[in-house]
Amino acid sequence: MEKLAAFYPILAAIAAYLIGSLSFAVIVSKLMGLNDPRTFGSKNPGATNVLRSGSKLAAILTLVLDALKGYIPVALVQWFGKDYGLSDGTIAMVGIAAFLGHLYPIFFKFVGGKGVATALGVVFGVHWALGLLCIASFAIIVYFFRWVSLASLVAAAFAPIAYLFGDRVLWAADKYITLMLALMAMFLIYRHGANITRLIQGNEPKLGNKKPAAAADIKPKAKKQ
Repeated sequence: MEKLAAFYPILAAIAAYLIGSLSFAVIVSKLMGLNDPRTFGSKNPGATNVLRSGSKLAAILTLVLDALKGYIPVALVQWFGKDYGLSDGTIAMVGIAAFLGHLYPIFFKFVGGKGVATALGVVFGVHWALGLLCIASFAIIVYFFRWVSLASLVAAAFAPIAYLFGDRVLWAADKYITLMLALMAMFLIYRHGANITRLIQGNEPKLGNKKPAAAADIKPKAKKQ
């Protein structure tokens, strides 16, 4: 058993990656009889693009499930990891594994979403207060600027900074978790490259501004005979 225990962190990370690889934007859309989100709009399998299908319920379900697949693996290690010798290093491994599973899902040809909801779930798994701080930073940017993409980027960059500043006040900061949060921020910035370009050019749509072309991209799903 002691020899097997050495592999627990790796097994936990693999399990987290597989959970993260469940693309709920695709799964929920299929179960609800909607078009595959990879075929219209931004072609991004995420809650925002699912919303373009016209189903708010599908978008909400996608958002919640994508967040949970980041939260649950991290929370499970937080709750039960010590009994199996799993440290903060394993929490970091599991968090980044679930996040990368969403970005590069093995079940969907490694084509995933941008990772905002899953990253938020991971952050809440690290500490609920850190999650609330990130949501607050997101809400402030959305309120004043109405750019969801900019708010997501600010919240991503804010997470590792807030984590370090909260050391010995709200939690005991760990170097591996700090690195994990920083890596997630870098991946989120990378995945939002097109949004960043549009922000610089002033073409990024603001919250509440509908793009007429988006709905036109969605073709009615053919009914089975």
